[in-house]
Amino acid sequence: MDDIIFGRNPVAEAVKSGRGIEKILIRKGRIEGSLVPIIKRARAAGIIVRETDTRRLDELSGGQNHQGVIAYVSEYDYVAVSDILQRAYDKSEAPFVIICDKITDPHNLGAILRTADCVGAHGLIIPKRGSAGLNSAAVKTAAGAAEYTPVARVTNISAAIEELKKAGLWVCAADMDGEPLYKSDLKGALAVVIGSEGEGISRLVRENCDFAVSIPMRGEINSLNASVAAGIIMYEALRQRTNN
Repeated sequence: MDDIIFGRNPVAEAVKSGRGIEKILIRKGRIEGSLVPIIKRARAAGIIVRETDTRRLDELSGGQNHQGVIAYVSEYDYVAVSDILQRAYDKSEAPFVIICDKITDPHNLGAILRTADCVGAHGLIIPKRGSAGLNSAAVKTAAGAAEYTPVARVTNISAAIEELKKAGLWVCAADMDGEPLYKSDLKGALAVVIGSEGEGISRLVRENCDFAVSIPMRGEINSLNASVAAGIIMYEALRQRTNN
């Protein structure tokens, strides 16, 4: 089953990474800027490139900003949790994994994936049910990160956490009742759990975490967008891992 991705960065990275692409549609008469190298690389790889009108691109993207390019790609190839760990071992690095506990907004999921790639996380884990998957909206928001940072889609998050613990990872929950982020030890083999936009981390998942961290709040609002919270924690973990 084929899916679509749209936007210049996501399509360019899909072509560059060698992901299976059936064809690319380009807006007729508007071939300029970053579209030129996309077309050149695609044709060199034997990918069909066709021009079409803006209305067709608008229909396929559901009215979202496609930037004049849409690619038909193979369905996203999720990996196993063990594959994420092996990626860390192959790099001789302590595993750094991000777990999304029922993030339902694909834009949030894409933003978390993008930041995970930026900080060098070895992969993401998401549940099969009650969560956004890597659809076209998530992939566009990820801005190419979906081609480089693997994602495992698991039946049970708690079971995945147990697998990580057996592999020697400490599991940290993002929780308002946790210890202050900047006083927490985030070095070494680590998994960070980010809860859903409305409910946070589910009770059973929280109970399976080793400890929790909270982000300092000084304003009138006492919560952050899930992807923003994830980004703050990931970069603090990167700071500590870099200075270790």
